[in-house]
Amino acid sequence: MVYTVIDWQAKDGIGILALNRPEVMNALNTQMRAEILDAVRHAPDEARVLVITGAGRAFCSGQDLGDGANVADIDLERTLRDEYEPMLRAIFDCPIPTIAAVNGAAAGAGANLALAADVVIASEAAMFLQAFTRIGLIPDAGGTYWLPRQVGFARAMGAALFAEPVPARQAAEWGMIWEAVPEDGFEAHWRARAAQLAKGPTVAYAKLKAAIRASYGNDLEAQLSLEAQLQGDCGATRDFKEGVVAFLEKRAPRFEGR
Repeated sequence: MVYTVIDWQAKDGIGILALNRPEVMNALNTQMRAEILDAVRHAPDEARVLVITGAGRAFCSGQDLGDGANVADIDLERTLRDEYEPMLRAIFDCPIPTIAAVNGAAAGAGANLALAADVVIASEAAMFLQAFTRIGLIPDAGGTYWLPRQVGFARAMGAALFAEPVPARQAAEWGMIWEAVPEDGFEAHWRARAAQLAKGPTVAYAKLKAAIRASYGNDLEAQLSLEAQLQGDCGATRDFKEGVVAFLEKRAPRFEGR
């Protein structure tokens, strides 16, 4: 696919997907959702970590309400099922670590696109807004799934009902995101974080993602059984052997991702 509304580049194991419609604060239209889906699905072929960020001053302002002749004629259920769900599942199920580098406003579906990533790193200039009730809707794009799991019932309900912006620093305090960092040096910071993961044990990363996510539906017995199975898989990798040897030799490991 030729990308027209996102930028994609992969170098040194780091894949960077930049939403690139800055004139509309990177609002999501049909074309952008299709391009994100394609890029995320192919990212593991070219990279060992995936970063999603935004061009310009915003991360993503959510659904493009001007994407169509008449906003009232948008089939929201079809759009969510056919366009948002595959995109969000691709991010959520991506076997390599995913980072949302939130450079500015993340609103509506844009906020929940960020929350679909494994780790959210935000500039202190950024904010998160569940804007849906402002136009008579409920949070979608996974918002009712991710938000209460990350911040708890009371905060999720308040953020959704009042549709008030949550500044990045507050989002970090709530546990909505991993960290909020100063605007100066923000890009250098997330690039360093991505480089750290790109050098890591990618098989172990994939297994730990699976284990943590499964824990929400498992009881202790099932989770302990899954841990044993996945740890056995990790123990059979070259990365495990390299990690042990590097530890004994008191040097940094050189993981190969297998």
